[in-house]
Amino acid sequence: MRGKFISFEGIDGCGKTTQIKFLEEYLLKQGYNILVLREPGGTKVGEKVRDILLDKNNFISPVTEMLLYASSRAQLVEEKILPALEKGQIVILDRFVDSSYVYQGYARGLGIEKVKLVNEIATMGILPDVTIYIDITPEEAMKRRGKREADRLEKESWEFHKKVREGYIKLVKEFPKRFVFIDGMQELMKVHQDIIDVVKKYL
Repeated sequence: MRGKFISFEGIDGCGKTTQIKFLEEYLLKQGYNILVLREPGGTKVGEKVRDILLDKNNFISPVTEMLLYASSRAQLVEEKILPALEKGQIVILDRFVDSSYVYQGYARGLGIEKVKLVNEIATMGILPDVTIYIDITPEEAMKRRGKREADRLEKESWEFHKKVREGYIKLVKEFPKRFVFIDGMQELMKVHQDIIDVVKKYL
């Protein structure tokens, strides 16, 4: 039996990584066989691409950025995601193709169609069974990051992160069968419970 594919999306600082850790702990206690991955990264090649993409000292053009994310994603799909799903595992992914739609397609202005074309090749057309979007404001995201050193994308302007959020909200409305909107401004464990309630429907 094919496994399940769950992706998490949201602006930088929305709490995805924390909530994925909570979900991982919950599912392991329930006895599920899971694989947690992140983007960019998750493979030896992908982690090298990640270092390039997030290095705050690098200038990367929007098209180059799109292609680097897609190359990391292609490696991850072929090397990790598809084999895990074929084994019946639950794959939980910190970002997937929707990040490219909003960051490069929407906020960078490349357009969704161009990003979609490249990523259909990279992903072989695979999409998550459910995408959990954790929504917070850019102001809250900046507050949560605090004095932690920001990577190249986190250092982008408030206006950029505002556009990213707008892009996500458009995707949620456009693909209501796949996306689930979670209010990330709530208390931490309330967000966790909302996510558990969603995930249970897909297992």
